[in-house]
Amino acid sequence: MQETRQNRISRLLQKELSLIFQSQTRMMHGVMVSVTRVRISPDLSICTAYLSVFPSERGEEIIKNVNGNQAQIRYELGQRVRNQLRIIPELRFFIDDSLDYIERIDELLKE
Repeated sequence: MQETRQNRISRLLQKELSLIFQSQTRMMHGVMVSVTRVRISPDLSICTAYLSVFPSERGEEIIKNVNGNQAQIRYELGQRVRNQLRIIPELRFFIDDSLDYIERIDELLKE
């Protein structure tokens, strides 16, 4: 029962966070940020989001900016989901480098 609710809320948060990042990155030409995975704690207080950044060279810079604007992102998320969630979870952002890892493996296999 609890796991079903966690999955539903994590899908909701992933969708809303991706819309927030999509609107924010329109101003930064040549950068694309997508939310690849969202995990939420069992008590719904902590949301861990994994971000994929293209181009990957700017990943560290983007994560630093996102963590710096974490309060603003949480506020905007709260405005979007205020009718579905009573408490907006604390946000944590990490780089999802699985695509870079897959690309590296492909390059090694081609050699």
